[in-house]
Amino acid sequence: MALIKSVRGFDPKFGQNCYFSENATIVGDVVMGDDCSVWFNAVIRGDVNSIRIGNKVNIQDGAVLHTLYQKSVILIGDNVTIGHNVVIHGAEIKSNVLIGMGAIVMDQVVVGENSIVAAGSVVLEGTIIEEGSIYAGAPAKFIKKIDVRHSQEMIQKIANNYLMYASWYK
Repeated sequence: MALIKSVRGFDPKFGQNCYFSENATIVGDVVMGDDCSVWFNAVIRGDVNSIRIGNKVNIQDGAVLHTLYQKSVILIGDNVTIGHNVVIHGAEIKSNVLIGMGAIVMDQVVVGENSIVAAGSVVLEGTIIEEGSIYAGAPAKFIKKIDVRHSQEMIQKIANNYLMYASWYK
């Protein structure tokens, strides 16, 4: 069973049909919606500030979500994929977003709906990623606009796949 721990009087709260791998860690002021999954060695650390996660969000192996004390929170919409070894630190990720493997998304970043942050990117503090954009690089820069319908289909497919994968472990 995952390590689920109260911190400073905050108990993590979860919706229905969520899957947490045996060595996932979820602590403190974390509220998660339905149909979410938190995979092996992922850490969601709501000890210093709040983390709010929507529905059908998959947080893949080795990802770390954390915030700044009294300065930043994490807000994640619906149908979001947080890839393997991603770091999200005090950022807002809107719905229908893919954060690629190994990306780092810093404090006060806003990632608009239907967007992609490419694998290995470093999104610097305060960056605003417009809806329907691809950002890549270190530091991450605008690459191009993408067809919203195409991005929604791809991102929805990944979110649905992770819901299926989670069912294999239950």
